[in-house]
Amino acid sequence: MKDIVFIAPFKGLKTLGEEVVKTRRYSNIEVVEGGLSEGVEVAKKVIEAGARVIISRGGTYTMIKNVVDIPVVELKTTSFDILRGFRHLINSKGKIGVAGYENVIYGCEVIGEVLGLDIVKIEIEKEDNAEELLEKYVDQGIKIFVGDTIGSQTARNLGCKSYIIESGIESVLYALQEARRILKGLRLEKERTERLKTIINFIDNGIIAIDNKGKINIFNSVAEKIFGIHQKGAIGKNVEEVIRHTKLNKVLQSGDIELGEIQDVGRLKIATNRIPIIVDDKITGVVATFQDVTKIQDLEHQIRVKLQKKGFIAKYNFEDIIHKSIDMEECIEKGKVYSKYDSPVLILGESGVGKELFAQSIHSSSSRKNAPFVAVNCAALPPNLIESELFGYVEGAFTGTAKGGKAGLFELAHGGTIFLDEIGELPLDVQSRFLRVLQEKEVMRIGDDKVIPIDVRIITATHRNLKDMIKEGKFRGDLYYRINILTLIIPSLNQRMEDIMELSKFFVEKYSKKYNKKIYEISPKAQKYLNSYNYKGNVRELEGIIERAIVLCNTNIIELKDVKVEEIGPRNSLTNREDTIIGNIEATCKTLKEVENEYINRVIDYCNGNLSKASKILNINRTTLWRKKNSDA
Repeated sequence: MKDIVFIAPFKGLKTLGEEVVKTRRYSNIEVVEGGLSEGVEVAKKVIEAGARVIISRGGTYTMIKNVVDIPVVELKTTSFDILRGFRHLINSKGKIGVAGYENVIYGCEVIGEVLGLDIVKIEIEKEDNAEELLEKYVDQGIKIFVGDTIGSQTARNLGCKSYIIESGIESVLYALQEARRILKGLRLEKERTERLKTIINFIDNGIIAIDNKGKINIFNSVAEKIFGIHQKGAIGKNVEEVIRHTKLNKVLQSGDIELGEIQDVGRLKIATNRIPIIVDDKITGVVATFQDVTKIQDLEHQIRVKLQKKGFIAKYNFEDIIHKSIDMEECIEKGKVYSKYDSPVLILGESGVGKELFAQSIHSSSSRKNAPFVAVNCAALPPNLIESELFGYVEGAFTGTAKGGKAGLFELAHGGTIFLDEIGELPLDVQSRFLRVLQEKEVMRIGDDKVIPIDVRIITATHRNLKDMIKEGKFRGDLYYRINILTLIIPSLNQRMEDIMELSKFFVEKYSKKYNKKIYEISPKAQKYLNSYNYKGNVRELEGIIERAIVLCNTNIIELKDVKVEEIGPRNSLTNREDTIIGNIEATCKTLKEVENEYINRVIDYCNGNLSKASKILNINRTTLWRKKNSDA
């Protein structure tokens, strides 16, 4: 059976329909004959055979529409059709009965008046009472009738002269085209429905949706597995009958969104979201999603494993920072505050103080913690490669490019954080491109003319004085002010002596496990040595000393001889330190103030920025030293 069936109430209309279908080459339309009750039976048969749209006219259309559940297109009667029905009666005298269903004879009085005909409109409502109705008008003297199929046929059966109102070719063509439009819409709707059904059934989440009466209209396959209920036993039923103690009806009444609720369903822990469906400010239903918490955890683990393989993951958080000093505690608290915001962070501190540790901790405490963390050491990348590594390139951009091009590190960090260590080593031309990334939040690969939007949190770090570099023309001032929104200054190990033993104990435990040794303590003399040592390499240097001590130690206690190595001895005495510091200052052509400033700066440098230690060497209090240092600046 074809998709569209035209059920013509009389033979003449069937013939006209067949001619139009043939002329227009409508291969998916079939024309059959059947009027009124007979037409209804024909409609039932063709629908059972696969018809999807029906066309008919007059009373037959009305009767079919009332009993079928597929679209029925009405072949409408126009004024031209009625006028054609009157064409044989132009010179007729006396009353003319126009009998039929209302949708066929509508407007006949007006047309009759224009033509000078005395028209009596006779509206038939039911097929069964047509003959009885027309007999009354025959008894009143009406002998000529015009009408639809039932009207003209009944008049003929009563011995009267009758003419049928026939549909014109334009009416038939319009109805056929309307049916084709409806069929196309049905196909698109079926395609959308099937696509949605596929998505709903193959998505990882269980999905249940209810209408405004609380009846279930969506219950996907995952929901079947979670609740142990078959879809057929759920669709069309009130949700309370299917799932006891559900909160879907509560959301239907309140309109409040409920997200991330953890509930027990049998042996499963399920994360549930309930969201009202609102159309034109009215709640028309609720949709709920259900996901096995274990699967969420497994998926997160898989993602983190993939990022780990690429090296794009933060391994540390603030709890991993070993400390005891107040200065480090303040740094950590400030870092936690910074982690809540996406503004750029500039981390300052000497080499080895743990700048990347703080960068990773900020990322791990932020809303981006499950996204990539990409660390880049700008000093480790050759100048000729740094640009292509950061921004990527397209195939053919330069000799030796990879097939298909390569994504830059900014792209790979999308959604997460990029950490640019030793930012002061970036060449000026690369600084310019980096500034654009910060301002526009987009990158352009080398050799490409298209921009790629990115969402990346920027953290930078350096041990250099960027303000001095700006004065020297080695660092862009505008870039400095863009990256220096939030500043974190990490104190050197020499400035936080109370952390030395805390870190030492941690490294003893770490390397004892690594080298399978049972070393538990550090002797008092070794502790004193470590506490008095000048750590120019900061925590990194202390870690190296402890690792070497673990290797050298032959007992379960680290002794002085294990930590004391000829190449890295204890600090010189105060007198030797002063001699070393001042030994090569040249006073030629310098004022006393300039010599004093130079000496102060050298002492501070020698003490790795520790003003307390520098003030002891200079024999002035810390406040005076701070004032002199700042007056010099």
